[in-house]
Amino acid sequence: MATNPTTRKPSAEAEDNTEPVAETAEARPERARRTPDVVGPPLGDGEKPVTVTLSHHLRINGTDYLPGVEIRVSPDYARGLRGHGYVART
Repeated sequence: MATNPTTRKPSAEAEDNTEPVAETAEARPERARRTPDVVGPPLGDGEKPVTVTLSHHLRINGTDYLPGVEIRVSPDYARGLRGHGYVART
């Protein structure tokens, strides 16, 4: 097996871009921002959050939610949770 003992030097462009890039809240689009009290996907334009009571254990974005807990979600996400049986009957 042949190996190449020489190493490549980084290009001049790669050396110039060594500063870390931090994304600020102002740089993110409005739609990507999430209301702190809404769980799951962000709300769409003009949507209001829906409160649902969970009937089963659910893990959303690394957070565990136990049965009986009320969470606020987007209407589309609530519809999906109801369809899969995660929302308690009221």
